[in-house]
Amino acid sequence: MTVELQSWLSAASIDGGVRALRPDYRALLVLADDLEPGPSDAVSERMLAAAEERARELFRQAPVLEHPHVLAWREAFRDFGAKPRRTRPSMEALLRRLDEGLPRINRLADAYNAISIAHVVPIGGEDVSAYRGPLRLVRATGGETFDTVAGGEPALENPEPGEVVWRDNDGVTCRRWNWRQCTRTRLTEQTTKAVFLLDALSPMTDTALRAAANELMVDLRTLSPQARFTTRLLP
Repeated sequence: MTVELQSWLSAASIDGGVRALRPDYRALLVLADDLEPGPSDAVSERMLAAAEERARELFRQAPVLEHPHVLAWREAFRDFGAKPRRTRPSMEALLRRLDEGLPRINRLADAYNAISIAHVVPIGGEDVSAYRGPLRLVRATGGETFDTVAGGEPALENPEPGEVVWRDNDGVTCRRWNWRQCTRTRLTEQTTKAVFLLDALSPMTDTALRAAANELMVDLRTLSPQARFTTRLLP
């Protein structure tokens, strides 16, 4: 892992306004280098299929909305003014697609989506090469820009004032904590350097959070035997 990448990870931060909103929030960042990207393949398919079966077994007797971590995230969304029925926490949105099966996107995205549903934890993946300045979690002013796609065309949006967003120097990289990623930093079939963000609220413990991260690194190394990793727990 290069000094430059280590320095970038060290500069990541969570704003005091977010900590005041949810003192129980933690983010475990997994920085990965020398990844082998590409389209979804047989290996990433096996990972997703196994995770789907694990999740179906977990929720066979109880609905998704009764899971404690899902409930905690829905409460957190309401805390900053979002409506979780309209903009769902990322792992809830994935779990609701279990019956039809999750989308197959690319090798790296498939790997973190598999861990997300297996461990019931929101996870995002971002291309570090597309970042401008450090990664930070803040309460939005409303003047920031967010590049996305609307109606099949590139579009710019602004977050709501007070919305919890991840951002860098150029704008918002993920809206509503973990709801939707921007176009600029998403993982592609060319990504070789990535950061994976695992979001936890009480009652998820640090031990459970690290277990999810460790399984993610195992799976990423299966896809990319030469991959190198370093982690950081915030705050």
